[in-house]
Amino acid sequence: MTGARAESGSEHPDPRSDPRSLFLILSVCNFVIGMGAFAPIGMLEPMAGALGSPVTAVAGLLTVYSIAYAASSPILVALTGRIGRRRVLTAGLAIFTLAMALSALAPGIALLYPARVFAAAGAGMVTPVSLAIAAALAPPDRRGQALSLVFLGLTLSQVAGVPVGSWLAYTYGWRSVFGLVALMALPCLWMVWTRVPAGLRFSPVTLGDLGGVLRNPVALITVGFTVVFLAGIFMVYTYLPPLLSQTMGYGRDGVSLTLLIFGLGAPLGNILGGRMADRLGPGRSLILICIAEILCLPLFALLPLPGTLLLGFVFFWSLVGWCFSPSQQLRLVSLAPPLAPVLMSLHAASIYVGIAAGSGLGAMVLESAGLMTLGPAAAGVALAALGVLILSDRAARRQAQG
Repeated sequence: MTGARAESGSEHPDPRSDPRSLFLILSVCNFVIGMGAFAPIGMLEPMAGALGSPVTAVAGLLTVYSIAYAASSPILVALTGRIGRRRVLTAGLAIFTLAMALSALAPGIALLYPARVFAAAGAGMVTPVSLAIAAALAPPDRRGQALSLVFLGLTLSQVAGVPVGSWLAYTYGWRSVFGLVALMALPCLWMVWTRVPAGLRFSPVTLGDLGGVLRNPVALITVGFTVVFLAGIFMVYTYLPPLLSQTMGYGRDGVSLTLLIFGLGAPLGNILGGRMADRLGPGRSLILICIAEILCLPLFALLPLPGTLLLGFVFFWSLVGWCFSPSQQLRLVSLAPPLAPVLMSLHAASIYVGIAAGSGLGAMVLESAGLMTLGPAAAGVALAALGVLILSDRAARRQAQG
């Protein structure tokens, strides 16, 4: 486990004496980050209509954010490795807040793209650092639950952020959503600056450490599981609003309700995933999760379904899918505990690579074969994720033995 320390003389207590309160603050920050990151999913149709752009162009905002996050986060985490965690978190939140304000004021889609790049850079300094704090300060036997608590904010954004953003966009316009996220980020800035201990640091990581991890094939293939697994989920989730609109006849309220149900499964799945990781082990947990996804995704080809059955199915699909993160985080931390900040930044980056890959693959499937083929195609990607999981676990065992 990475060492953590706070500067002597700080007015803040040692976070190791009561890390849970600090984890809750970081979870709230990740909720706001998640709402800003995923908001375009629920706003595809109203944004496309207001901007006079095709749905795929608006979905590109999610793709650009994901690519920018993946490209910038590991580098920024490495460059700031010797700086106190409070300053890094505050800087990241400040950049993210400014980018959300610029998004709300953007006159058209052309300015939204660079604003999303800046938002991703800010977010890429917040989520991995907060996960690294959880990995460092939690007792070893509760590390999975600590990681799930901090990551809970990101999954809770699926509960409230995406469906509420969808409802607001349909009702008051898409600008109101980005403006709300900017306002919500302001108290997060205050909480981080006043409650995160000054001088909290870990064993410093550098660009050389990042390069070493990137040259490690076992680490890369382990991180690659995140990419492939989430690509399968987001092939469907990104285009869930138009899928529901065309097959179920849903408008604002139906789409928002379904996104809310999906969101409810996210935090519960995250909590369940943390317990599974601690009790069953990360490898066994992820195998079960992959199998469940492979069985769930083809069922989207059966739409339309009775409304109650659809909501129950969407909830279960979300619950299973979001179980993956604590186990995956534990797998990465166990590879090289001193490099946990770098590995967590790569994990967070790989989440957005998976989102970008999923939305991109979904667009290709949608344009070539139609909405009804999204589920079966995504199931094929989930099957590939299971293969990557098995391959990476075998590689990690060989590396440990050698």
